[in-house]
Amino acid sequence: MNSKIRRETILVAEDDAEVRDYLGVTLRCAGYEVQLAADGEEVLGYLRAGVAASAIVLDIMMPNKDGFETLREIRQIDNDIPVLMLSGMSSPLNVVQAMKGGATDFLAKPIDHADLTRAIDRAISSRGLPRVEPPKEPTASSGTEMFFGTNPLMRALRQCLPRVASSDVPVLIQGETGTGKEVLAREVHALSARADGPFVKLNCAAVPSELLESELFGYERGAFTGANQRKLGVFEMADEGTILLDEIGDMDIRLQAKLLQVLQDQEFRRLGGTEIIRVRVRVIAATHRDLVEAIANRAFREDLYYRLNVFTLVLPSLRERRDDIVRIAEFLISRHSSQSMPPVGITPRLREALVAFPWPGNIRQLENTVRKMMVLRDPELIASELENAGVARNGNGWNGSAEVRLTEEVPRKKAAAEADSVLQQASRAKETAEAQAILEALHRTRWNRKQAATLLKIDYKALLYKMKKLSIEERAGEIQLSA
Repeated sequence: MNSKIRRETILVAEDDAEVRDYLGVTLRCAGYEVQLAADGEEVLGYLRAGVAASAIVLDIMMPNKDGFETLREIRQIDNDIPVLMLSGMSSPLNVVQAMKGGATDFLAKPIDHADLTRAIDRAISSRGLPRVEPPKEPTASSGTEMFFGTNPLMRALRQCLPRVASSDVPVLIQGETGTGKEVLAREVHALSARADGPFVKLNCAAVPSELLESELFGYERGAFTGANQRKLGVFEMADEGTILLDEIGDMDIRLQAKLLQVLQDQEFRRLGGTEIIRVRVRVIAATHRDLVEAIANRAFREDLYYRLNVFTLVLPSLRERRDDIVRIAEFLISRHSSQSMPPVGITPRLREALVAFPWPGNIRQLENTVRKMMVLRDPELIASELENAGVARNGNGWNGSAEVRLTEEVPRKKAAAEADSVLQQASRAKETAEAQAILEALHRTRWNRKQAATLLKIDYKALLYKMKKLSIEERAGEIQLSA
């Protein structure tokens, strides 16, 4: 529980009761007062009644009046109040429409409690109100030790880290997706003289290119249509601290020139502004791409590469550090254990399967596997899945130095794979048909889930389960509905 008492009231509008309760509990634990609303009309009712909200969290998909329509009416009532749009469909079109409509920020579901609190803090501080720093998350030294493990490559990386951290020069972190580049960046920040300053992360691949510049440098009120208030960029928020530009290899090359200038001069202007903003920020960049190849393909600026590449830290993949896999899995089991979900032991067969599997998704994939095992409570089932998947993934994330031997099993596995392919096609067709039926019911009821469940003649909770299982919100733009 946050010990600081905040007087700000956050108005949360979300039609899904479970998500609404989660958002309310999260913000109350962060010290905010919270008012909950089930739809857009209720939000507008609060504002017309004079509720003094400091910010609004607004879901896009709501019955009766959706988030975009509600946002337009909010701006007619109050042009300055921060509004953070929330949706499971974080398509560039939705993001652009929300920002043009006057939204302060766009949050993608599911949202982590820490990310939600940080977004609220940013929104309130950008309005010019006194900024209340969120509580610092406790450091987990055992988790950091487990991240580095005993592998020689990781030990060498750990030994050079204090010298790199103390130098205050740009750092480039390279490694496959899921290897822990953000964890390493936070460790560099924690060991540096800037440890008491802010650590701000921006994923360059997750923000549409047309919005990335405003995220980096902020904008002034009136800079473009929908810019109803000043917004600080991540460079300004990271002043005297560290900024992590994650997946920098995906940044639009036109924006790279402006970033290079900021790195050289440590100054910039907000979009639509004339004032020169000077900052002291340490930049850490991370990418899974081969930037040398990107330079050859004219997708990445060579001068920016050399500006960022003062120190390069390379994270090995999990299959290059197999001696750490079991220890990391044991740590993850401990971390995800609770009274309602006690730890599950690693059997000898599962131990062998964990070490043999190629882990194309690295530590992130290993953590997902551990969480799945914690739910199913069946280590042998997980071992079987890893063994079968390891054989099937030959040439797809497998590095060729396999402990799983294929030569004797290829004929038998090939026949089984062909049979599995037919079953998978049938399963996909069934899922598509089921998703289309659910989407049609939701559109007919204007996304009222309870009415859609009645129309489909299924239980409400069963509908929620199917929507989550079939990723309905994410698929809404992919499936063509009948007229």
